[in-house]
Amino acid sequence: MVLRRKALLGVAAAAAMASTLAPGAGGTAAAVGDPVGASARAPGGAAGVRNIAPEADVSHHGHVSLWGYGLGIWLRSENRGPSDLAGVTVRVRTSVPLAPRQELPRECLRAGRSTVLCRTGALRADGSAPWQLALELRLAGRPAEVVVRIDTVWNGGATDRNAKNSEHEVLAPATGDEYVF
Repeated sequence: MVLRRKALLGVAAAAAMASTLAPGAGGTAAAVGDPVGASARAPGGAAGVRNIAPEADVSHHGHVSLWGYGLGIWLRSENRGPSDLAGVTVRVRTSVPLAPRQELPRECLRAGRSTVLCRTGALRADGSAPWQLALELRLAGRPAEVVVRIDTVWNGGATDRNAKNSEHEVLAPATGDEYVF
């Protein structure tokens, strides 16, 4: 039987839709053209099935403190699954530009005048191995207050249905007090 490319694409699309809508499929589908059992083991442990997109629940919590030229950020990131993540990139943005020279932890890099990106490393789905960071940034000036925005920029392509617990905006007056997020 000879199939034209257009017909083959239609068959592949129909097979993919049918496998995701099949009862008991659990939101996963076998790769089109991949015999059952030949697929790599899925993170959930089922042989022969691949996840279309992993799902995770990444959260960031901690506190921010502003004093003089210094801004301290203490951050705890974790994942409540259902899929493990190889790593996450956390973005920290400030409303005030950072001083030109910064001494950053090795897992962080400067990404602009007021932005720092940090990689977490692996985050288990059960939250048992959270990533923690103490970041001390120097500001270009001595502001009376600063707004700090923290969010997830990259999570390996996982779907996060509760992104609000990984997106924070904190106003920190220059009192030296800790402002929790």
